[in-house]
Amino acid sequence: MDPRLITLRDILLPMGRVAVAFSAGVDSTFLLRFAADVLGRDQVLAVVGDSPSLPRAELDGAKDLAESFGVDLVTVYPGEMRNPQYAANPPDRCYFCKQALFAEVQAAAQARGISVVLDGGNAEDASDWRPGRRAAAELGVRSPLLEAGLSKADIRDLSQRLGLPTADKPAMACLASRLPYGTAITREALAMVEAAEADLRGRGLRQVRVRHHGELARLETAPTEMARFDDPAFRAAVSASLHQLGYRYVALDLDGYRTGSLNASLTP
Repeated sequence: MDPRLITLRDILLPMGRVAVAFSAGVDSTFLLRFAADVLGRDQVLAVVGDSPSLPRAELDGAKDLAESFGVDLVTVYPGEMRNPQYAANPPDRCYFCKQALFAEVQAAAQARGISVVLDGGNAEDASDWRPGRRAAAELGVRSPLLEAGLSKADIRDLSQRLGLPTADKPAMACLASRLPYGTAITREALAMVEAAEADLRGRGLRQVRVRHHGELARLETAPTEMARFDDPAFRAAVSASLHQLGYRYVALDLDGYRTGSLNASLTP
């Protein structure tokens, strides 16, 4: 067995039964599958939080993956939109989101006699702006991938070895991360972003973000895909579609896609 998997296995084994906060992303999918392999499928519960910031396609994907792993899945409803501290979209918005999510995951776990809750945090999260890590620490949520020192590259590599369909899945943060800090989070804004990104993916773009600046949509895409916008017909089709969704202006960010680009507005 790969030494990285041995380390992770040794972290998981003493836990017994676990509940995994599951989003169908690269990290939580790998964690769920490996935990099921190590502990047994009947010892692992997948818990997905359904909210307006989760694209419907990701919710459906979570259900399909859990079923394919033979793991029971429970859907919870964190209701973070009811918290004015979250809806105001401060720089630590993620803290309030994760606080609500992990509380619901813990409640679902405890109702089934499970005392250990896990999330898919990895080693790189420790060096990035991740307010949600504070919520995990306060509620006693464990992050085995981080504890094992696994980076995103490690997790993709190990996912490939396990034959997971998410091994090369583009990063997918919650839809609220598309709104600049201080811009109120509303269901309408999240729905616009979701529809716009679904449209762009339907046109063949894999790594894409629609940053929502009110009536302006700022498109970030991978540098390798930016050449698609050299085609006047493609640009016109994208522009027309996003105008129809409610954006008055559509702009292409020449810096391309980068994780957490809205964090640039924060004081270092």
